[in-house]
Amino acid sequence: MENTPLNEIKNVLKKGQRRNLFIITIVVILLFAFKPWVQIGAGERGVVQNFGAVQETVLNEGIHFKIPIVQTVVLMDVKIQKAMTDAASSSSDLQDVDLSVALNYHIIPDKANLVYQTIGVEFKERIIDPAIQEVMKAVSARYTAEELITKRPAVSTEMQQALTSRLLASNISVDAFSIISFSFSQTFTDAIEAKQTAEQNALKAKRDLDRIRVEAEQTIAAATAEAEALRLQKMNISPDLIELRKIEANLKAIEKWNGILPQVTGAGAVPFIGVGDAIKNK
Repeated sequence: MENTPLNEIKNVLKKGQRRNLFIITIVVILLFAFKPWVQIGAGERGVVQNFGAVQETVLNEGIHFKIPIVQTVVLMDVKIQKAMTDAASSSSDLQDVDLSVALNYHIIPDKANLVYQTIGVEFKERIIDPAIQEVMKAVSARYTAEELITKRPAVSTEMQQALTSRLLASNISVDAFSIISFSFSQTFTDAIEAKQTAEQNALKAKRDLDRIRVEAEQTIAAATAEAEALRLQKMNISPDLIELRKIEANLKAIEKWNGILPQVTGAGAVPFIGVGDAIKNK
């Protein structure tokens, strides 16, 4: 009988522990069922809705609490994304042009709620692709087909500026833009190749003509120099110089003479018969 109050206390404590465990279990189940928190990952923003109405608050990265049933949070990706688009357009000289471009863009983080409210999560299909198509056609129509090739950096810059202005109105920022390729009709491609070949041939012909002209000028210069040298030599010739040259020639002939007189001299003259033998006998 003495242990009855103690047993009753133990029973009450056991019942209290079971009750507390039951309550804790119910609370845990409710927490997981209603999940009153949300985790925002890296490169994301949370758009808060109260019974479906978009709020001005945009949740940053991390864990945030929300009111179960009342509030829901939609995750929006604000990292840089890439869109590749092909478009067919025409140049100002009515040449068919097929373009392929790449665009890097991202949602302005603080405006993620407005993008979700006005466009939704399918903003690429609704805004990005149509904007690229329209800008590509509008810009390419202001250039000839040849200018699209020769002025490619200017064309790319103009397209990027036009896209930046157009998408900024939808709270989307352009990070980079590049033209991947231009392609034209086969007829135009053949015409461009023929033109380049003609220009190369014309340049080669011009170079050959310049080379021939230089060689002719060199020949004329050499002939002029030679004629001038002859003129100067003629100016230096005098009767005394001629006489001196004759004397020098005679002296050289005397030095080479072996002392034998010719036996015949002159045409029709009387030959020196026996003169050579007489000289030898002496």
